[in-house]
Amino acid sequence: MGHEQVVFCHDEPTGLRAIIAIHNTTLGPALGGTRMWPYASEEEALIDVLRLSRGMTYKAAISGLNLGGGKAVIIGDPEKLKNEAFMRRFGRFVDSLGGRYITAEDVNMKTRDMEYIHMETDYVTGIPQSMGGSGDPSPVTAYGVYMGMKAAAKFVFGTDSLANRKIAVQGVGQVGMYLVQRLVKEGATVFITDINQDKLQKVASETGAKVVAPDEIYDLDVDIYAPCALGATLNDDTIPRLKASIVAGGANNQLKDEHKHGYMLIDRGITYAPDFLINAGGLINVGAEYYGPYNSDKAHADAEKIYDTTLEILNMASEDGINTQEAAMKIAERRIAAIGRIKLPY
Repeated sequence: MGHEQVVFCHDEPTGLRAIIAIHNTTLGPALGGTRMWPYASEEEALIDVLRLSRGMTYKAAISGLNLGGGKAVIIGDPEKLKNEAFMRRFGRFVDSLGGRYITAEDVNMKTRDMEYIHMETDYVTGIPQSMGGSGDPSPVTAYGVYMGMKAAAKFVFGTDSLANRKIAVQGVGQVGMYLVQRLVKEGATVFITDINQDKLQKVASETGAKVVAPDEIYDLDVDIYAPCALGATLNDDTIPRLKASIVAGGANNQLKDEHKHGYMLIDRGITYAPDFLINAGGLINVGAEYYGPYNSDKAHADAEKIYDTTLEILNMASEDGINTQEAAMKIAERRIAAIGRIKLPY
């Protein structure tokens, strides 16, 4: 995948096992979140962090940010392992890279965790607003997904209104929750699922969204399917089951195979809003914090531009006869190549 650096982190006293992957720093230092997950093996974690960090390179490039692509994964159960010493030890590993990698929140990470990391390094974003940071980036991520979804609706249905549209949201973590709130507010009929039953019932109670079983989400007769959990949910098994006209969600690496499943969606007549494009709001937000001074209104305004970029990508893919993921990657690669001619990697 062309990575510049992969670092395996291990600390016996705290039980920390992590991998930091730096994909490309042509545009600037690699900024990307840290996720914690009980991976079945180190190999599974490595595959995930390599794919995620590569996606961050494209996400930064297509968003016009002067940032490179990186990501970190921590192996283990966050409920059992996370504490102050654990996160601060991870912060020291981040600091040892001298600014080539800047971390932020991702799955199973909270603002408090970023605060612990910040005790050991300046190379962290998403720290509390009380400390001069931008806080939780999830609301801006969800706003970008919402803008990308509306653009896809405009392309497919001729109007970007989501009122009375039926939308299936898979995963109601921080991003999924904020997205559901926006969709319900606009008047959409929303179906939700998640493996965390407590979170699922809480979001359903607060928004009126309808709860469905995890596997049932693929079979619903809806207009839009929004994957907002882990990746690779668009695959040989699920794509034939989809009845949606649009796929637009906040999850990373939604296509298990970018080429094969990108074209499988086309064959099914389903429009795909590239994940690394429409979920870039969080990166836009923490990037604004890193380069500072942070301004929430400016971050939201920049995330709103995802609407126009999504329409550009969808039209380009249609005109060129390629899938939307490839169209988005072409634009991102073009910018990286152009800037690469005038500067060295960070």
